[in-house]
Amino acid sequence: MPKNPDRFQLAEGLNASRLICGLWQVADLERGDTPLDSERAADALQAYVDAGFDTFDMADHYGSAELITGRLLTRYPRDGRRPLAFTKWCPEPGPMTVDVVRRGVQERLDRLGVEKVDLLQFHWWTFDHPAWLDALHEMNRLREEGLIGALGVTNFDAAHLALALADGIPLASNQISFSLLDRRAAGPLSEVCARSGVKLLAYGTLCGGFLSDKWLGKPAPTSIADWSRSKYKRFIDAAGGWTAFQAILSAAGEIARKHSVSISNVATAWVLGHPAVGAAIIGARVTESEHRADNRKLLDLQLDAEDKARLEAAFAESLPIPGDCGDEYRRPPYLTASGDLSHHLDAIPSVFKAEPAPGKLGRLRASSGSVWEPIAGYSRAVRVGDSICVSGTTATHGADRCVAPGDAGAQTTYILDKISASIASLGGKMDDVIRTRIYVRDATKWEPVSRAHGRVFGEILPANTLVEVGNLIGDYEVEIEADAVVLSGD
Repeated sequence: MPKNPDRFQLAEGLNASRLICGLWQVADLERGDTPLDSERAADALQAYVDAGFDTFDMADHYGSAELITGRLLTRYPRDGRRPLAFTKWCPEPGPMTVDVVRRGVQERLDRLGVEKVDLLQFHWWTFDHPAWLDALHEMNRLREEGLIGALGVTNFDAAHLALALADGIPLASNQISFSLLDRRAAGPLSEVCARSGVKLLAYGTLCGGFLSDKWLGKPAPTSIADWSRSKYKRFIDAAGGWTAFQAILSAAGEIARKHSVSISNVATAWVLGHPAVGAAIIGARVTESEHRADNRKLLDLQLDAEDKARLEAAFAESLPIPGDCGDEYRRPPYLTASGDLSHHLDAIPSVFKAEPAPGKLGRLRASSGSVWEPIAGYSRAVRVGDSICVSGTTATHGADRCVAPGDAGAQTTYILDKISASIASLGGKMDDVIRTRIYVRDATKWEPVSRAHGRVFGEILPANTLVEVGNLIGDYEVEIEADAVVLSGD
């Protein structure tokens, strides 16, 4: 009897396959505004289930993927074992009220035709807008109601995954890009997972099909018709170009021949071998060629020390993908299917309101809505001419809630997002910051604070002061001021 993929415990009562079938290609196939026949597409998914691949991943924007999966699920009794359906909610940044979140979750339930989403994963475009915490807390309340089996996030970097956990969100997973080419997840993000037990769901393990025997020794493509390969060609270029990519592909090819498997098997096995990885997401073809037989070959594949050393030598010939996981959606270089996302991010409304100061020509000020600002009579930030001064900023969410009590590093991450948003509302950028001043309650916590500061300012390198103070009001561990100068031409 054929061996089925290994399984892992993602959350209580949620035992999933380590090879998850991804349905992102549905959106590509439906680009002409012609939806797939849901019954025939469900038949294709049924073939995966019959072959032992019973866990599917999709999103609200993957065309009709949720509807197709819903058709598949109708073939199983509601109170019996059925395939698992993981989906994502990717709202535009804005106020995340109870009603907004409930509508987003209910739409997933309706499209899938289920009473509970097995795993609902949340994506957020910019952490400068803090409503992502509101959304996750409300999603957790819906999890407690029984509408969601487990909560996950997608494309969160290490700092914001740690922040969510420190703020009390019980996350089970983080879906991120991870491959022989994109190895960012093996760094700080894996360290957070080791401490917390969060599992990584790895997509892009085959780089849109580029990590396969088909491309070994071949020239770079001159044109690309589909979204997936367009995206991962950008990753290849960022990692040093086609020559560096071929060095990795050649090393994987040698290992594949040694084990009598495909390059794709080697690429997926390498990702699955990382302790933080719960599962790899492989593309499920619903109208085109399928690779179930080849995927089965990696079920018995174990890379040995020699194999890993050979790959490490090839990695040295490439450049690391810049930034941390998810940065490709939030800052240059934008390594996404649609390329440059700056226009999309610039269109997101600021969480802060900038307005002229009455009677002060040329002076602008921004408020965050904190309860302390009107009481003490100050602005979150003020701009005069080219200079922006940001008041001492704490991890205050909304009017008065302290984020991540007791966690100095997580509070610093939140504070720096808040500072970034306040500067942006006045026409500046974090690149314009020339000085920061950090006040900590406990000097022994300097390292997580400094590392969070370095993550943001490691290339900007402003002047900086860090001092221990006698005390901070409430549960705040950190307070930070910033000064910026917006140079003409920026």
